Amino acid sequence: MDNFTTHIVSITILLFLIITFLQSGIDKIFDWKGNLGWLKGHFEATFMGNMVPLLLAVILIIEVVTALCCAMGIYHLIADNHTFYAVSGMFLGCLTLLMLLFGQRVAKDYQGALTITCYFIVAVFGLYVITR
Repeated sequence: MDNFTTHIVSITILLFLIITFLQSGIDKIFDWKGNLGWLKGHFEATFMGNMVPLLLAVILIIEVVTALCCAMGIYHLIADNHTFYAVSGMFLGCLTLLMLLFGQRVAKDYQGALTITCYFIVAVFGLYVITR
């Protein structure tokens, strides 16, 4: 229980990232066609227009891996006070959000980019907390 209270801020942020990325990954799995159709339209006027299926698959994989690392991070923080998976999950979360931010900026969806920035601030704060 001592490890839980010691890492309560990191655990809370890891839970936030799990919810964010696992839900997003599950949505992509169960509504692949819907996501693909929307994204093709979103990026059709950009240089990424022809790469949407590949990029969607890459984002899906990194979102699921990020969520799994975050879940393992919580376990290892509580069980043995090790931070490797927590740091990895938060760092992957930051990288994933940077990829999404890049896409939104390329598509000139500035409101979408702003939303991602809010998530990014939480992820970077989590990375700071766990590595300080």
